[in-house]
Amino acid sequence: MEISVTGLAVVGAVVFTVRLRRQAAVLGERAEVAEQQAETWRGEAEQLRGEADSLRDHLADVRAEAERWRAEAKEALDGLGVAIDAQFERWSLSSAEREVGLLLLKGLSHQEIADVRGVSERTARQQARAVYKKAGLSGRAELSAYFLEDLLLPQDQARRG
Repeated sequence: MEISVTGLAVVGAVVFTVRLRRQAAVLGERAEVAEQQAETWRGEAEQLRGEADSLRDHLADVRAEAERWRAEAKEALDGLGVAIDAQFERWSLSSAEREVGLLLLKGLSHQEIADVRGVSERTARQQARAVYKKAGLSGRAELSAYFLEDLLLPQDQARRG
């Protein structure tokens, strides 16, 4: 009987060892797959970091270009603003009509002008008509053209004109 208990214990130990080895093999395979996946993810993360760096550099370039343009255009835009104000003064526009005129030049619709100014669309439309009438212009296109015509000429023609 003693031999059979010992034999059973040995068989049990062998079975247990075999099961442990199988589990270890499965865990080893899973660990290898996890390591491969982690390596793939590391590569993808590195690629994404490179793309993010490239996008940051591009954004910085675009911002610098926009800042250069703003600086170069500031003098011209300031001068244009003064010229527009002076012309509105010559046309004897009221303060409301001046505001509507500027919003028209910015390209806002009558409804958008009404929303910005807190008035009805009908009021905005009537004020726009008053601007056109006082200016002797037929509409929005002529108003814009009145101020932009000289800006669109090549530099040498604008200076001669």
